[in-house]
Amino acid sequence: METINIMLGGVGGQGLVLTTDVICKAALKAGYNVKSNDVIGLAQRGGMVWGSVRIGKEVHSPNIPVGKTDILLGLEPLEAQRWEHLINKDTKLIVNTREIHPTPSLLEKKEYPKDEIADLFERYESYISNFSADAKKFGNIKAANTVLLGVMAQFLPISTDIWKETLRENVPEKAIEVNMKAFDYGYENFKPKS
Repeated sequence: METINIMLGGVGGQGLVLTTDVICKAALKAGYNVKSNDVIGLAQRGGMVWGSVRIGKEVHSPNIPVGKTDILLGLEPLEAQRWEHLINKDTKLIVNTREIHPTPSLLEKKEYPKDEIADLFERYESYISNFSADAKKFGNIKAANTVLLGVMAQFLPISTDIWKETLRENVPEKAIEVNMKAFDYGYENFKPKS
């Protein structure tokens, strides 16, 4: 297996660190070498956060080279768009369309780039939904990232059993059932386009 590169972009408070951790632990359980990093130190709730995960037989660095991202996991649309320079024509975009406007946008100094984001989704193989609203159907909006993981799981050589076992071990006990439903929803309702 060649190295699979996953870039994650979101805002503080969305659970990016936990999401990155679940991806890494699932890949390790499946027997792969994993390297990851995340940048959260400057992010207060609502600030920009990002991370990367590289999965393979032998991985030497967590840093994804420009143009080498296989999957862009956007917990927020603008934060997904920020990483366009790392993607290529074959990159799969899995993005939560629920907007969380950054401070410059909120202060009306800069418009939220809706047209540019829509254009991004049209140009690449995109799996988009308001995953927060989808998760709310199962009783917990915080399971939005688990819906994204369910979508992404279709593109990784890791069994659904391993994904679910990893989720059970890393989410609060009271949230396990919701997360299982959220994962299945993502896996079953956003089938590969190619």
